[in-house]
Amino acid sequence: MVQHELSPSRGERTGPVRTCLGCRQRSLTADLLRVVAREVEPKRFVLVPDPGRRLPGRGAWLHPEPECLSQAERRRAFGRALRVPGNPDTAALDQLVGSGDGESLGVAPQ
Repeated sequence: MVQHELSPSRGERTGPVRTCLGCRQRSLTADLLRVVAREVEPKRFVLVPDPGRRLPGRGAWLHPEPECLSQAERRRAFGRALRVPGNPDTAALDQLVGSGDGESLGVAPQ
């Protein structure tokens, strides 16, 4: 079920809303980065950014900020949200989010 932000009368943007795994704040999907898990070896997963929001599989949402990524890693939220065993490898996300280049991913600035 898609949840939508309710406030079209005030001229604010509306659209689907998701919760960031790191800070647990609800935001529009346009402001978040979708992440999916890919199995590289049996029982070993890596996190893959999905800026186009088209990769198959269960997705999780994250603000493209280092603070949100570190909070999600510290709480081990990726494994639970994506329903994969253990802690998935976050190297690709560390590289992407650590650069602070969310706008090049098609993610709107906050």
